Amino acid sequence: MTSHAARLRRNAAVVGATGVLLGLLFLYPTSTNRTDSPTATAKPGVVRTGPASGVLTVNGASAGTRYGPLQVRVTIRSQRLVAVTPLLYPSSGGRDREISAFALPQLEREAIAAQSAQIDTVSGATFTSDGYRRSLQSALDAAHLQG
Repeated sequence: MTSHAARLRRNAAVVGATGVLLGLLFLYPTSTNRTDSPTATAKPGVVRTGPASGVLTVNGASAGTRYGPLQVRVTIRSQRLVAVTPLLYPSSGGRDREISAFALPQLEREAIAAQSAQIDTVSGATFTSDGYRRSLQSALDAAHLQG
């Protein structure tokens, strides 16, 4: 038979371990956005212009996807798309982060090469590709209104 003191030590260890696990659970990030991304969508439209340099920066509208919102910012220099920066994208889980890390650079390369939102879907990233195209198209539409 277990002594009373041994049972008390075991119970104290179980209570302590439970407390530590609960503390870690409350510290776990649950946001669907990256911690270095804005937690809310950036306001769509022109962010800044550089008339002397011919640079226009425009935020696209946030596009909802099955796994979370996606929003991009475009940079246009001398009437050419030179950069597409993701501002907000699905990243709540390891697989979301993996897909975004794989797909977003490919989508940017394709958009710059095509100079439009008429780009192919990245295999395995259908929802991300769709949201990317929609946000990109809204940014390009806003840029043309300004240009």
